[in-house]
Amino acid sequence: MGLPFFSNGAAKRPDQLIAVDLGARTTKAVHLQRRGEGFVLHRYALMDAPIFEKTLSPDLLTEHLKAVALALDSKAKSVVLAVGVNEAFVRHAEMPRMPVEDMRQVLKLGPKNYLQQDLPNHVFDCYLIPPKTVAAPDPKAAASQPKLRILATGTRQQLVGDYSVAIKNAGLLADHIVPGLIGPANSFELAMPKEFREEVVALVDLGFRSTTISILNGGEFALSRVVALGGDKITAGLAENMGISYAEAEGIKVGMASEVQAVLESLLSPLGRELRASMDFFEHQQDKPVTQVYFTGGAARSQLILAALQAEMMAECKTWNPVATLQTELPPLQMAEIEQVAPQLSVAIGAAMAAF
Repeated sequence: MGLPFFSNGAAKRPDQLIAVDLGARTTKAVHLQRRGEGFVLHRYALMDAPIFEKTLSPDLLTEHLKAVALALDSKAKSVVLAVGVNEAFVRHAEMPRMPVEDMRQVLKLGPKNYLQQDLPNHVFDCYLIPPKTVAAPDPKAAASQPKLRILATGTRQQLVGDYSVAIKNAGLLADHIVPGLIGPANSFELAMPKEFREEVVALVDLGFRSTTISILNGGEFALSRVVALGGDKITAGLAENMGISYAEAEGIKVGMASEVQAVLESLLSPLGRELRASMDFFEHQQDKPVTQVYFTGGAARSQLILAALQAEMMAECKTWNPVATLQTELPPLQMAEIEQVAPQLSVAIGAAMAAF
Protein backbone atom coordinates (compact mmCIF):
# COMPACT_ATOMS: atom_id res chain seq x y z
CA MET A 1 0.00 0.00 0.00
CA GLY A 2 1.62 3.24 -1.10
CA LEU A 3 0.64 6.22 1.04
CA PRO A 4 3.57 8.65 1.20
CA PHE A 5 3.49 12.18 2.52
CA PHE A 6 6.72 12.74 0.70
CA SER A 7 8.31 11.04 -2.29
CA ASN A 8 11.42 12.16 -4.10
CA GLY A 9 9.58 11.49 -7.36
CA ALA A 10 12.41 9.50 -8.90
CA ALA A 11 11.28 7.39 -11.86
CA LYS A 12 13.69 4.61 -10.93
CA ARG A 13 13.17 2.97 -7.56
CA PRO A 14 16.28 2.17 -5.48
CA ASP A 15 17.25 -1.50 -5.27
CA GLN A 16 18.12 -1.10 -1.59
CA LEU A 17 17.19 1.29 1.18
CA ILE A 18 17.13 1.97 4.91
CA ALA A 19 13.73 2.11 6.62
CA VAL A 20 13.46 3.77 10.03
CA ASP A 21 10.60 3.49 12.52
CA LEU A 22 10.97 6.32 15.04
CA GLY A 23 9.36 4.83 18.12
CA ALA A 24 8.64 6.72 21.33
CA ARG A 25 11.25 4.71 23.22
CA THR A 26 13.06 2.54 20.68
CA THR A 27 13.99 3.29 17.08
CA LYS A 28 13.75 0.25 14.81
CA ALA A 29 15.59 0.25 11.49
CA VAL A 30 16.25 -2.24 8.70
CA HIS A 31 18.47 -2.40 5.62
CA LEU A 32 16.55 -4.13 2.83
CA GLN A 33 17.48 -4.93 -0.76
CA ARG A 34 15.26 -6.00 -3.63
CA ARG A 35 16.51 -9.22 -5.24
CA GLY A 36 14.47 -10.67 -8.08
CA GLU A 37 10.87 -11.03 -6.90
CA GLY A 38 11.85 -10.97 -3.23
CA PHE A 39 13.73 -8.95 -0.64
CA VAL A 40 16.86 -9.47 1.43
CA LEU A 41 17.26 -8.33 5.04
CA HIS A 42 20.92 -7.42 5.47
CA ARG A 43 20.85 -5.92 8.94
CA TYR A 44 18.56 -4.43 11.56
CA ALA A 45 19.11 -2.04 14.46
CA LEU A 46 17.25 -1.37 17.71
CA MET A 47 18.38 1.85 19.42
CA ASP A 48 17.16 4.11 22.19
CA ALA A 49 15.07 6.90 20.69
CA PRO A 50 16.24 10.51 21.18
CA ILE A 51 15.06 12.20 24.36
CA PHE A 52 13.23 15.49 23.79
CA GLU A 53 10.49 17.52 25.48
CA LYS A 54 7.99 18.66 22.86
CA THR A 55 9.25 18.18 19.32
CA LEU A 56 12.22 16.34 17.88
CA SER A 57 14.53 19.01 16.43
CA PRO A 58 16.18 18.52 13.02
CA ASP A 59 19.63 18.67 14.66
CA LEU A 60 18.81 15.95 17.18
CA LEU A 61 17.23 13.77 14.50
CA THR A 62 20.25 14.31 12.24
CA GLU A 63 22.63 12.92 14.86
CA HIS A 64 20.26 10.04 15.57
CA LEU A 65 20.01 9.09 11.90
CA LYS A 66 23.80 9.17 11.61
CA ALA A 67 23.95 6.71 14.53
CA VAL A 68 21.31 4.49 12.91
CA ALA A 69 23.19 4.41 9.60
CA LEU A 70 26.40 3.56 11.46
CA ALA A 71 24.71 0.74 13.37
CA LEU A 72 23.33 -0.71 10.13
CA ASP A 73 26.78 -0.51 8.50
CA SER A 74 24.96 0.03 5.22
CA LYS A 75 26.11 1.52 1.95
CA ALA A 76 22.48 2.33 1.10
CA LYS A 77 21.75 6.07 1.14
CA SER A 78 18.00 6.11 0.38
CA VAL A 79 15.92 6.43 3.55
CA VAL A 80 12.25 5.77 4.26
CA LEU A 81 11.07 7.36 7.51
CA ALA A 82 7.87 6.24 9.26
CA VAL A 83 5.92 9.00 11.02
CA GLY A 84 4.59 7.96 14.46
CA VAL A 85 0.91 7.12 14.89
CA ASN A 86 0.40 10.15 17.16
CA GLU A 87 1.91 12.49 14.57
CA ALA A 88 -0.09 11.36 11.52
CA PHE A 89 -3.58 10.12 10.76
CA VAL A 90 -5.03 7.66 8.27
CA ARG A 91 -8.79 7.93 7.60
CA HIS A 92 -11.37 6.66 5.18
CA ALA A 93 -13.05 9.25 2.99
CA GLU A 94 -14.99 9.64 -0.24
CA MET A 95 -13.95 12.08 -2.93
CA PRO A 96 -15.08 12.95 -6.46
CA ARG A 97 -13.37 11.20 -9.34
CA MET A 98 -10.14 13.06 -10.06
CA PRO A 99 -6.39 12.37 -10.26
CA VAL A 100 -4.65 11.72 -6.94
CA GLU A 101 -2.53 14.85 -7.46
CA ASP A 102 -5.73 16.91 -7.51
CA MET A 103 -7.08 15.10 -4.44
CA ARG A 104 -4.04 16.20 -2.45
CA GLN A 105 -4.66 19.82 -3.40
CA VAL A 106 -8.40 19.61 -2.66
CA LEU A 107 -7.69 18.21 0.80
CA LYS A 108 -5.16 20.95 1.45
CA LEU A 109 -7.63 23.67 0.48
CA GLY A 110 -10.66 22.24 2.26
CA PRO A 111 -9.94 19.31 4.59
CA LYS A 112 -13.08 19.85 6.64
CA ASN A 113 -15.26 18.99 3.64
CA TYR A 114 -13.88 15.44 3.51
CA LEU A 115 -12.15 14.81 6.85
CA GLN A 116 -14.55 16.75 9.15
CA GLN A 117 -11.67 18.70 10.64
CA ASP A 118 -9.75 21.89 9.95
CA LEU A 119 -6.12 20.93 9.42
CA PRO A 120 -4.06 24.03 8.60
CA ASN A 121 -0.44 23.71 7.57
CA HIS A 122 -0.73 20.00 6.82
CA VAL A 123 0.40 17.89 3.90
CA PHE A 124 -1.89 15.17 2.59
CA ASP A 125 -1.83 12.10 0.43
CA CYS A 126 -4.39 9.59 -0.78
CA TYR A 127 -4.62 5.92 -1.63
CA LEU A 128 -7.45 4.76 -3.87
CA ILE A 129 -9.21 1.72 -2.44
CA PRO A 130 -9.62 -0.74 -5.33
CA PRO A 131 -13.22 -1.85 -6.00
CA LYS A 132 -14.03 -5.43 -5.06
CA THR A 133 -15.27 -6.21 -8.56
CA VAL A 134 -14.29 -4.67 -11.87
CA ALA A 135 -17.10 -4.26 -14.36
CA ALA A 136 -16.67 -4.02 -18.13
CA PRO A 137 -15.78 -0.47 -19.27
CA ASP A 138 -18.84 1.65 -19.85
CA PRO A 139 -18.35 5.40 -20.35
CA LYS A 140 -21.95 6.21 -19.41
CA ALA A 141 -21.74 4.11 -16.24
CA ALA A 142 -18.38 5.62 -15.31
CA ALA A 143 -19.82 9.12 -15.52
CA SER A 144 -22.57 8.23 -13.06
CA GLN A 145 -20.46 6.19 -10.64
CA PRO A 146 -20.41 7.34 -6.99
CA LYS A 147 -17.44 8.99 -5.38
CA LEU A 148 -14.15 7.18 -5.03
CA ARG A 149 -13.36 5.47 -1.74
CA ILE A 150 -9.94 6.48 -0.47
CA LEU A 151 -7.61 6.36 2.47
CA ALA A 152 -6.49 9.87 3.28
CA THR A 153 -3.44 10.63 5.39
CA GLY A 154 -1.97 13.82 6.72
CA THR A 155 0.63 15.29 9.04
CA ARG A 156 2.08 18.70 9.84
CA GLN A 157 4.01 20.31 7.01
CA GLN A 158 6.65 21.46 9.50
CA LEU A 159 7.30 17.87 10.58
CA VAL A 160 7.85 16.68 7.01
CA GLY A 161 10.15 19.62 6.40
CA ASP A 162 12.16 18.93 9.56
CA TYR A 163 12.47 15.22 8.73
CA SER A 164 13.60 16.00 5.19
CA VAL A 165 16.26 18.43 6.43
CA ALA A 166 17.51 15.97 9.05
CA ILE A 167 17.83 13.16 6.51
CA LYS A 168 19.80 15.42 4.16
CA ASN A 169 22.07 16.70 6.93
CA ALA A 170 22.80 13.11 7.96
CA GLY A 171 24.28 12.53 4.50
CA LEU A 172 21.33 10.41 3.38
CA LEU A 173 18.67 10.74 0.67
CA ALA A 174 15.03 11.21 1.65
CA ASP A 175 13.21 8.67 -0.49
CA HIS A 176 9.82 8.48 1.22
CA ILE A 177 8.18 9.68 4.42
CA VAL A 178 5.14 7.55 5.24
CA PRO A 179 2.58 7.12 8.05
CA GLY A 180 3.75 4.39 10.41
CA LEU A 181 0.18 3.13 10.83
CA ILE A 182 0.29 1.35 7.45
CA GLY A 183 3.51 -0.49 8.31
CA PRO A 184 1.99 -3.63 9.91
CA ALA A 185 -0.52 -4.04 7.05
CA ASN A 186 2.20 -3.82 4.40
CA SER A 187 4.51 -6.25 6.17
CA PHE A 188 1.61 -8.63 6.87
CA GLU A 189 0.80 -8.73 3.16
CA LEU A 190 4.42 -9.63 2.45
CA ALA A 191 4.75 -12.25 5.19
CA MET A 192 1.30 -13.88 5.06
CA PRO A 193 -0.19 -13.18 1.61
CA LYS A 194 -2.89 -15.86 1.75
CA GLU A 195 -4.30 -14.66 5.08
CA PHE A 196 -4.02 -11.06 3.87
CA ARG A 197 -6.10 -11.75 0.74
CA GLU A 198 -8.67 -14.18 2.08
CA GLU A 199 -9.37 -13.53 5.76
CA VAL A 200 -10.71 -10.84 8.05
CA VAL A 201 -7.91 -10.18 10.52
CA ALA A 202 -6.99 -7.63 13.15
CA LEU A 203 -3.38 -6.46 13.35
CA VAL A 204 -2.42 -5.10 16.76
CA ASP A 205 0.91 -3.35 17.32
CA LEU A 206 1.80 -2.93 21.00
CA GLY A 207 3.82 0.27 21.18
CA PHE A 208 5.46 2.12 24.06
CA ARG A 209 2.91 4.93 24.50
CA SER A 210 0.03 3.64 22.40
CA THR A 211 -1.37 0.56 20.72
CA THR A 212 -2.78 0.44 17.20
CA ILE A 213 -5.38 -1.90 15.75
CA SER A 214 -5.97 -2.24 12.01
CA ILE A 215 -8.62 -4.54 10.58
CA LEU A 216 -8.03 -5.98 7.11
CA ASN A 217 -11.02 -7.34 5.22
CA GLY A 218 -9.90 -9.53 2.35
CA GLY A 219 -6.85 -7.34 1.73
CA GLU A 220 -8.68 -4.05 2.26
CA PHE A 221 -7.62 -1.67 5.02
CA ALA A 222 -11.06 -1.49 6.62
CA LEU A 223 -10.55 0.15 10.01
CA SER A 224 -7.77 1.62 12.12
CA ARG A 225 -7.62 3.04 15.60
CA VAL A 226 -4.98 4.28 18.02
CA VAL A 227 -5.50 3.43 21.71
CA ALA A 228 -3.57 5.62 24.17
CA LEU A 229 -2.33 2.69 26.23
CA GLY A 230 0.97 0.95 25.58
CA GLY A 231 3.88 -0.82 27.19
CA ASP A 232 4.90 2.19 29.28
CA LYS A 233 1.65 2.23 31.30
CA ILE A 234 1.78 -1.54 31.73
CA THR A 235 5.34 -1.42 33.05
CA ALA A 236 4.62 1.56 35.32
CA GLY A 237 1.53 -0.21 36.67
CA LEU A 238 3.51 -3.36 37.42
CA ALA A 239 6.20 -1.32 39.19
CA GLU A 240 3.63 0.51 41.35
CA ASN A 241 1.60 -2.59 42.24
CA MET A 242 4.62 -4.70 43.12
CA GLY A 243 6.74 -2.01 44.76
CA ILE A 244 9.67 -2.53 42.39
CA SER A 245 11.63 -0.28 40.06
CA TYR A 246 10.53 0.50 36.52
CA ALA A 247 13.56 -1.36 35.15
CA GLU A 248 12.73 -4.48 37.18
CA ALA A 249 9.10 -4.35 36.04
CA GLU A 250 10.20 -4.04 32.40
CA GLY A 251 12.32 -7.17 32.79
CA ILE A 252 9.57 -9.34 34.23
CA LYS A 253 6.89 -7.99 31.87
CA VAL A 254 8.35 -10.04 29.03
CA GLY A 255 10.12 -12.77 31.03
CA MET A 256 6.97 -12.91 33.10
CA ALA A 257 7.14 -14.70 36.43
CA SER A 258 3.80 -16.36 37.16
CA GLU A 259 3.24 -14.33 40.35
CA VAL A 260 2.59 -11.16 38.30
CA GLN A 261 -0.18 -12.72 36.24
CA ALA A 262 -3.10 -11.34 38.27
CA VAL A 263 -1.64 -7.82 38.31
CA LEU A 264 -0.88 -7.97 34.62
CA GLU A 265 -4.39 -9.11 33.72
CA SER A 266 -5.92 -6.18 35.62
CA LEU A 267 -3.60 -3.73 33.83
CA LEU A 268 -4.35 -5.21 30.41
CA SER A 269 -8.11 -5.37 30.87
CA PRO A 270 -8.79 -1.75 29.71
CA LEU A 271 -6.67 -2.28 26.60
CA GLY A 272 -8.42 -5.55 25.79
CA ARG A 273 -11.83 -3.88 26.11
CA GLU A 274 -10.82 -1.03 23.78
CA LEU A 275 -9.50 -3.46 21.16
CA ARG A 276 -12.64 -5.59 21.47
CA ALA A 277 -14.81 -2.49 20.99
CA SER A 278 -13.02 -1.74 17.70
CA MET A 279 -13.64 -5.28 16.50
CA ASP A 280 -17.31 -5.08 17.57
CA PHE A 281 -17.74 -1.86 15.60
CA PHE A 282 -16.32 -3.45 12.45
CA GLU A 283 -18.32 -6.65 12.85
CA HIS A 284 -21.56 -4.71 13.35
CA GLN A 285 -20.92 -2.50 10.31
CA GLN A 286 -19.74 -5.26 7.96
CA ASP A 287 -21.60 -8.28 9.40
CA LYS A 288 -18.37 -10.27 9.28
CA PRO A 289 -16.42 -11.80 12.16
CA VAL A 290 -12.75 -11.08 12.74
CA THR A 291 -11.22 -14.55 12.45
CA GLN A 292 -7.73 -13.93 13.88
CA VAL A 293 -5.89 -11.28 15.86
CA TYR A 294 -2.17 -10.96 15.10
CA PHE A 295 0.18 -9.08 17.42
CA THR A 296 3.50 -7.31 16.91
CA GLY A 297 5.56 -5.01 19.13
CA GLY A 298 7.97 -5.62 21.97
CA ALA A 299 5.33 -6.75 24.48
CA ALA A 300 3.98 -9.29 21.96
CA ARG A 301 6.91 -11.51 22.89
CA SER A 302 5.12 -12.41 26.13
CA GLN A 303 2.70 -15.32 25.89
CA LEU A 304 1.15 -14.24 29.18
CA ILE A 305 0.31 -10.82 27.77
CA LEU A 306 -1.28 -12.42 24.71
CA ALA A 307 -3.28 -14.82 26.88
CA ALA A 308 -4.58 -11.96 29.04
CA LEU A 309 -5.63 -9.95 25.98
CA GLN A 310 -7.19 -13.02 24.36
CA ALA A 311 -9.44 -13.48 27.40
CA GLU A 312 -10.67 -9.87 27.09
CA MET A 313 -10.98 -9.84 23.30
CA MET A 314 -12.67 -13.24 23.02
CA ALA A 315 -10.69 -14.04 19.88
CA GLU A 316 -7.59 -16.07 19.20
CA CYS A 317 -4.47 -13.91 19.64
CA LYS A 318 -1.11 -14.89 18.21
CA THR A 319 2.17 -13.39 17.04
CA TRP A 320 3.44 -13.47 13.47
CA ASN A 321 6.84 -13.09 11.89
CA PRO A 322 7.29 -10.00 9.65
CA VAL A 323 10.54 -11.41 8.23
CA ALA A 324 9.08 -14.82 7.35
CA THR A 325 9.35 -14.40 3.57
CA LEU A 326 12.52 -12.30 3.53
CA GLN A 327 15.86 -13.74 2.62
CA THR A 328 18.23 -13.11 5.52
CA GLU A 329 21.90 -12.31 5.12
CA LEU A 330 22.46 -11.10 8.66
CA PRO A 331 25.63 -11.12 10.76
CA PRO A 332 25.80 -14.29 12.93
CA LEU A 333 24.72 -12.60 16.17
CA GLN A 334 21.72 -10.93 14.54
CA MET A 335 20.79 -14.18 12.80
CA ALA A 336 20.65 -15.87 16.20
CA GLU A 337 18.37 -13.16 17.61
CA ILE A 338 16.12 -12.38 14.63
CA GLU A 339 13.24 -14.63 15.68
CA GLN A 340 13.04 -12.85 19.05
CA VAL A 341 13.40 -9.37 17.55
CA ALA A 342 11.19 -9.79 14.46
CA PRO A 343 7.85 -8.67 16.05
CA GLN A 344 9.39 -5.22 16.61
CA LEU A 345 10.32 -4.73 12.94
CA SER A 346 6.86 -4.80 11.35
CA VAL A 347 6.49 -1.01 10.96
CA ALA A 348 9.98 -0.51 9.50
CA ILE A 349 9.57 -3.37 7.02
CA GLY A 350 6.11 -2.19 6.03
CA ALA A 351 7.35 1.37 5.52
CA ALA A 352 10.01 0.00 3.17
CA MET A 353 7.35 -1.86 1.18
CA ALA A 354 5.51 1.44 0.60
CA ALA A 355 8.62 2.74 -1.17
CA PHE A 356 9.88 -0.30 -3.09
